Formats: sequence, C-alpha cells, structure tokens
Amino acid sequence: MYINNEKDKKVLGVERNVFFTGITSFLTDTTTKMIYSIMPLFLISIGASKTEVSLIEGIAESTASVLKAVSGWWSDKIGKNKPFMIIGYGFTAILSPLFSIVTSPFQVLVVRFTERVGKGIRTAPRDSLVAGSSNNSEKGKNFGFHKAMDNSGAIVGPLLAFTILSAFPGDYRKVFMFSVLPGIFGLFTIIFFVKEAKKSKNVLPKKITFKDFSYKYYIFLGIAFIFTLGNSTDALLLVKAGDVGIKALFIPMVYLIFNTVSVIFSVPMGILSDKFGRERLIIFGYLLYSIIYFSFGRTNNRILVILLFALYGLYSAATDGVQKALVSDLINENKRGTGLGIYNSLIGITLLPASLMAGVLYDKVNNSAPFYLGSAMALIAAILMSLFYKRFGGMSQI
Repeated sequence: MYINNEKDKKVLGVERNVFFTGITSFLTDTTTKMIYSIMPLFLISIGASKTEVSLIEGIAESTASVLKAVSGWWSDKIGKNKPFMIIGYGFTAILSPLFSIVTSPFQVLVVRFTERVGKGIRTAPRDSLVAGSSNNSEKGKNFGFHKAMDNSGAIVGPLLAFTILSAFPGDYRKVFMFSVLPGIFGLFTIIFFVKEAKKSKNVLPKKITFKDFSYKYYIFLGIAFIFTLGNSTDALLLVKAGDVGIKALFIPMVYLIFNTVSVIFSVPMGILSDKFGRERLIIFGYLLYSIIYFSFGRTNNRILVILLFALYGLYSAATDGVQKALVSDLINENKRGTGLGIYNSLIGITLLPASLMAGVLYDKVNNSAPFYLGSAMALIAAILMSLFYKRFGGMSQI
C-alpha cells in the first residue's frame, strides 16, 4: 500500500501534493501555451505548409509519447515519481526559449520534439502521484483540479503572448524569449514543495506484464484509440480561426477562451464523475466533440468559431481528467504508473497519424474535411463508450 501522509494534508481543500503539482503544471503550461498559441502562425511565417504544421506537432507529441509508458513502468519499479517529474519539467524550462533562435520548420521540429521528450518522461509518474495522493472518493475531483490548473496556465500563456505581441507586433521571437520565466518557477515548485507519494517496498512489483491489466482496461484503450484518430492537433483549430478572418494578434485570445471554459468546468466535471460515473461524462464529451468538429467544418463565421472554441473547453473539461481517473480506476495501485503510461503513450502516438491525416485533408481537400473526419470518429467512439457503460455498469473497477 502507499505510505502517504500527504493525503491528510490539504491546501485550500485539496491534497497538498495535488495542489503543488497543479501549481507546477500551471506555471509550465503558461510557458508551453505562450509558445503553442502562436506556433502555427510562426511556422507559416517561416514557410511551413498546413501539412507541415500538423506533421511537426504530430511527430513531436507521438514519438516522445513512447517514453510515457517507459517512465511510468520505471516509476512503478522503484516506487518513486518525483525524480521523473523534475527531469521532465526541467526539459521544458530549459529548452523552450530555444524557439527564439530557430530559422526553419525542421529546426522547430527538433526543438519541439526534444521539449516533448520532457513531457514523455514526466506525464505518467505525475498522474500516478496525483492518483496516489488522492482518496478514492475524490480522485475525479483531484484530476479535475489538476486539469483546471493546467488549463489556467493555458489561459495566462496566450494572454501573455497577446500582451507581448501587442507591444512588439509580429515579433514572435520575443514571446519565445519571455516564455522561460514561468517554466523555471514551475521547476522550483516541484523540487521544493511536492513530496514523494511513496509505496511500501513489499508491494513494489517484481515484474509487470500485459496480463496484469484487466480486459476492461484494454477495451477502454481501444475506444480511446478510435476517438483519438479523429482528434488531431489543436493547431489546425487555430489555423481555421485565421482562415475565417480572425486577426493573428487575436488568435492567442481565441485559444484563451477555450482554456478559460475548461478551467471553470474541470473540477465540477471531476466531481460529477465521482458521483455519477466517469463513463457518462466521457460519452457526453465525445458527443459534444462530434458536434463541435462538425460545426467547425460547416462554418466560416467568426462569431460561431469563437463560440465553438468555448464549447471545446467544455468538452475538454468533461473528458481529459475524467479519462485518466477512469484509467486509474481500472488499474491496481502498484501498477498505476505503467497503466497510465500505456494510456498516455497510446493517445500521444495516435496523434501522429491523426494529425497527418488532418493536415493532408486540410491542404489537399479543403478546410472542412479534417473536421468532418474528427466528428465521425468521435461519434463512433461515443457509441462504443455507451456499449462499454451498458456492459460494465457504473464506476468500472478492476
């Protein structure tokens, strides 16, 4: 069992570890979203095509995602999560300002990929620490809190990018230079304030195999895979916003709207999943995504696109943290790092073909085709998730 006194210590009603892990994610996501909110426009300004924009994001997220399973497995074997978090958040803090000196799409890919290696190292151990620092009755709430803090950084980041671009119009490199500061503060937070959610040595697994996980876990992975095939990089949503006439200066603000809504609803959605079942929230999220993407494909109206970004935040709140909580429900606690790592790796790796397909459709067909594909895949996933819920009932346990 976990040797974890951090469950008994709370800050503002949230477990101490979860709170400070959330602060770290807030600061680090401020850094990454300062960059991400302008990256599609920066890439296009240095000669990248829509396909290259999608491919860069897909490669960076997917190939580094293999590390999520490895780091999760390793953290389970040694019973520690914090060292992986320090290394992973350190990558982002140190490498992010390098975007200010790149001159070609290929150089962006190299830096983006290397920075995402840090995310691959930290993600599964961090999620395992959040689960290990949570009581079962508040797991959804705590994953929701972490998602809310993560997306709070995604509010502040685009806002800072907007402010810097207002002062230095068109100077994307200034944004990259300033992005180092919150990342450094996030790294200090993880070092000095987050405590290890240790495990008793006698429960550390000697060997972990695929047979150690339930068939329900694998069925859900299959459903998540199908959904993710239509869930390409958000960079294309920002490109679409530009295509319908939203000025480059205001693109970060559109992304801010999405993240603001996600922050507002992440904790309430997590609490709802604790009370009424995670599957119901995920089904709702998939159906909402299908409607949103279909609408992105149909419209060229700027006002409607802004409204769709707000609804996209509601979808994110209903699914991102809730899916991780459900995965955690389906895994033995001494193998959570591995199980969450496999889940995160699957999602990340699938982003490569998803983003590549979407980028090619955007370039070769039209700016509606990738969104229709995403809508169809989400609808299929929602139907399968409904069957999963019907077969296994409410909260699916091991």
